[in-house]
Amino acid sequence: MKSNVAILNVYSSKNNTKIIATDITGAETLAKATGGMIVKSAREEGKPYAAMQAALQIADALKLKGFDKVIVKIRAPGGHKAKSPGSGAQAAIRQLARSGIKIQRIEDVTPIPTDTTRRPGGRRGRRV
Repeated sequence: MKSNVAILNVYSSKNNTKIIATDITGAETLAKATGGMIVKSAREEGKPYAAMQAALQIADALKLKGFDKVIVKIRAPGGHKAKSPGSGAQAAIRQLARSGIKIQRIEDVTPIPTDTTRRPGGRRGRRV
C-alpha cells in the first residue's frame, strides 16, 4: 500500500526559498519549486510572497499525486552563515497549512558546527 506521507525540505535564506517534496524515503522527488521560478526580479526571490506561491504549487502537485500529509524539514544556511531561516520559510508553511495539506511534524535541520571551524578569509580577514 502506498504511504500518503511526503517529506517537504524547505531551504530558506535571505536571498531565496527552495521547496523540494520527496517521498518518505527521500529517494524520489515528487515536486520542487523555488522563489526564483515564481517572480521575475532577483531581489524578490527571498520574499514571503514568492515562498507562498511556491508552496501553493507544491501543495497542488502533492494533492494530484495523492499525498495529504507532510513532514516539514526547515533548513537555514547554517555553518558560518545565518542560523535562522529567512522570511520565506514561515510564509511557505502557513500557505501549505491553508491549502489543506496536513502537517505532521516540523523539524529544524540547519547544519550547526559542533567544533570551532575557521571562518573563510584567512588570518588578516577579507581585504576589500
